[in-house]
Amino acid sequence: MLFQTEPLDTFTTHTAELTAELTAELTAREKQYNYYRDKLLTFEDGEVEWKALEDIAEIYGGLRGKSKNDFESGNARYVPYKNIFFNIDVDFDSLELVSVSASEKQNSVQYGDVLFTGSSENAEEAGMSSAVTIEQKDDVYLNSFSFGIRFNDDIRFIPDFSKYLFRSSFMRTKISRTANGVTRFNISKARFKKIKIPILCPAEQTRIVDILDKFDALTHSITDGLPREIKLRQQQYEYYRDLLLSFPKSETTV
Repeated sequence: MLFQTEPLDTFTTHTAELTAELTAELTAREKQYNYYRDKLLTFEDGEVEWKALEDIAEIYGGLRGKSKNDFESGNARYVPYKNIFFNIDVDFDSLELVSVSASEKQNSVQYGDVLFTGSSENAEEAGMSSAVTIEQKDDVYLNSFSFGIRFNDDIRFIPDFSKYLFRSSFMRTKISRTANGVTRFNISKARFKKIKIPILCPAEQTRIVDILDKFDALTHSITDGLPREIKLRQQQYEYYRDLLLSFPKSETTV
């Protein structure tokens, strides 16, 4: 059996070392991505115009008056809390269902909106954002534990720019400071709407988005980036492990 275990031990060690190297490289690229994102989205006083959210956007809430039964089977889609928390732009392939009658007055999300989680177990993770970057034909609603902002018609914010802006370090710091609590931290809307954000022309927004899209694809893409390479190495290891540990059935002597 020695001729089988030695190759497997060697391959196990090699795979572990390679995975560690690739993981370290991915971590380095994520740091690089965060660095350039924050550098591109950090502005000094006088560089750009700053406006408070209350002056350029309206804040709206999520679903109201819903019971547990309304979520057991539904006729309408809504954006769940985790979808916002884990995605810088809404993943419309991962929505959930809720019952909404035609007579109800519920807020639906629109292209260009930015959605925020209303609370978290710590202030640093409260108010995580996710931008609505894809137009939807049917109404899509927002979960009860989140809220959204909708920019005024005269404010030209590119949705793909919003998804990066509100996840930048300086904006995350501003947002987390609006949270109050002890065991659960809730965003104070009164303080949140006072946050000032930079107003950039569409051309400059587009330039920044083009740069960050490339960094994002290189860092996070499961198809083109390092995560795919790590996955392939793990699959390769499992293939050879199973191959080495598969033994032919012995022939039965008649």
